[in-house]
Amino acid sequence: MKFTKMHGLGNDFVVVDGFSERVEDAQQLTVTICDRRTGVGADGLIIIMPSDKADFRMHYINSDGSIAEMCGNGIRCLSKYAYEHGLTEKTEFLVETPAGLNRQMLTVENGRVVEVSVDMGTPKFLRSEIPMRGENVRVIDEPLEVDGTRYRITALSTANPHAVIFVEDVNKAPVSEVGPKIEWHPAFPNRTNVEFVHVIDRNNIRMRIWERGCGETLASGSGSSASAVASIINGFTERTVNVHVRLGTLRIHWPENGAITMTGPATEVFTGEWPD
Repeated sequence: MKFTKMHGLGNDFVVVDGFSERVEDAQQLTVTICDRRTGVGADGLIIIMPSDKADFRMHYINSDGSIAEMCGNGIRCLSKYAYEHGLTEKTEFLVETPAGLNRQMLTVENGRVVEVSVDMGTPKFLRSEIPMRGENVRVIDEPLEVDGTRYRITALSTANPHAVIFVEDVNKAPVSEVGPKIEWHPAFPNRTNVEFVHVIDRNNIRMRIWERGCGETLASGSGSSASAVASIINGFTERTVNVHVRLGTLRIHWPENGAITMTGPATEVFTGEWPD
């Protein structure tokens, strides 16, 4: 099976062209191929597939084998792959995901995709929409108790569930200690991603993420979107926010009562053949 290794600001994926390759057991393959010691190593597997609703369908699986509704960094990688590998000549097209249809807008220079803008849809805030247990209201700067410690969270869905915690220093944030406990907290029936965010100024934030089904990753498109929106609704930033992660920056714009636009790069690392 031919594959391509790609990443969006360090959030890395194994990408398979489902038009030419057949995958029998995608979830088992994901666990095996994403292993960083005995496989290729990645945060997840992306299979680019035909769609009767859009130009492509993205089947995305986390490294632990769980299915995700959406992956913002992954969908930028899919778009770059589709254009540069000749699956489309369009620079604007739709991709079907379990969360709905996502519009992709490519910036191309000399035949190469240098960045992708993604319509991430309208964020959802009610507990039933995230989903999160409890009274069906918005969760903005609310306490959540974890092992006797209270954390202030802002919860929302940007196609995936997110719990955002604002901190003074992301480098000292207890991502690997607290992240998995909130991911599996009973308040979140489908588990949740957990973002630790430091507000730099009115247009810039810094983020680290504990990603549901993956652990800490270097970046997240939906997580960056959620972090920016959480910063906006808490009154910390303007509506265009640069989200800084370890390997670069994503630009998030959220107009009032509108859809989120996420813009950032995608990188192809190498291609190879998987023996099975």
